[in-house]
Amino acid sequence: MLTEADVEADVVIVGAGPAGTSTAHYLAQTGLDVVVLEKSAFPRDKVCGDGLTPRAVSELIRMGVDTGSWARNTGLRAIGGGRTVEIPWPEVASMPNYGLACRREVLDAALADRARASGAVIHEGVTVTGPLRHRRTGRAVGVTAKPRGQDGPPSRRPDGALTFRAPFVVDAGGVSARLATSVGRERDVNRPMGVAHRTYFRSPRSADTVMESHLELWKGASGRSDLMPGYGWIFPLSDGLVNVGLGSLSSTARPTGLDYRAMFAAWMSNVPEEWGFTPDNQVGRLRGAALPMAFNRKPHYADGLLLVGDAGGMVSPFNGEGIAYALQAGRLAADALVQAAARRTVTAQDRALAAYPSAVREELGGYYSLGRAFAALIERPRVMRACVAYGLGRPTLMRLVMKLLSDCYDRRGGDWMDRLIAALAKAVPKA
Repeated sequence: MLTEADVEADVVIVGAGPAGTSTAHYLAQTGLDVVVLEKSAFPRDKVCGDGLTPRAVSELIRMGVDTGSWARNTGLRAIGGGRTVEIPWPEVASMPNYGLACRREVLDAALADRARASGAVIHEGVTVTGPLRHRRTGRAVGVTAKPRGQDGPPSRRPDGALTFRAPFVVDAGGVSARLATSVGRERDVNRPMGVAHRTYFRSPRSADTVMESHLELWKGASGRSDLMPGYGWIFPLSDGLVNVGLGSLSSTARPTGLDYRAMFAAWMSNVPEEWGFTPDNQVGRLRGAALPMAFNRKPHYADGLLLVGDAGGMVSPFNGEGIAYALQAGRLAADALVQAAARRTVTAQDRALAAYPSAVREELGGYYSLGRAFAALIERPRVMRACVAYGLGRPTLMRLVMKLLSDCYDRRGGDWMDRLIAALAKAVPKA
């Protein structure tokens, strides 16, 4: 239980999801005093597809996270236009040729344990209430917070509030990005936004060794009834469960007006009986979440406050994945923060921290710009149907599309597909 009214640290991180724990892990390994504030208590659930592409797996390997008990998959099965195509994860130098699936309550707890083992201090059940800002400059110099579920005053302050002070603050608080919003960093409604809903079923399909993507969702039998917008997925887990969900992608953050629960019920009413996707086998309710994409909240650094992961809109517009980029951004943020901590003046610190948004933009900006164009195209039903009908029957094209959509390509070197995607990402303006 926290009992101090004021806590001093080198870096304060808000949120202990993949973005926050990655940042904390890399920072703490250098000996910096890192404090992470998490409003929930582990293990805690998060709405997610639970699928980890090879890019995400490569980041977990780099962190030294033990993934031995998690479900391993060998590729992706795409279903649409009356066709089914299985595509193995590509062989590239920068990441392994397999993916994983793991429930977020397990993944996030493992990441938190890794950050603690590296030396970070994680306070669970602490809700951040706002930023501390320098009176003269407005620079972020900490946060105020309140513990949840504690009886009596947790500190010497009469309102029970806690103060965490640090020269640098990281908002890794997810899509809501309350800390960033409180200092005026609003989301850009003209950037893509996804919505995903998922639940779990006990099913024999948990033994499958590939992740499955349904590119078309029908209200009735496939091809004989109305086509619904969006896409679906079935990701096998290692404990007899499968993560089943659907989502939609919009080129802007404006509301779609879709009834996702009705869409999910219509889809489930038409899946094969042997899959076992029935109310009796359902584990947990259908839950949804927004997916902030393509850097829809910026700047990623200003005035002592960095945005990492979903708080900075780092979900891929191509596939809705955010974990890989949260882990990667945490690593890049830590690199910049370590350099800044060694500087003696605010001007020099800001110069070092400016390397973070530059690095994120260099790594992902062009790729996300391609993703914005992709989102604008496939939200048109005619275009999406044409892509499915034309593409699934062409193996070489599908391997190229697999690399592009899953971000499983080497940024430097690789085969002709890698070089083509890298050239396209360099040619377009960076997001």
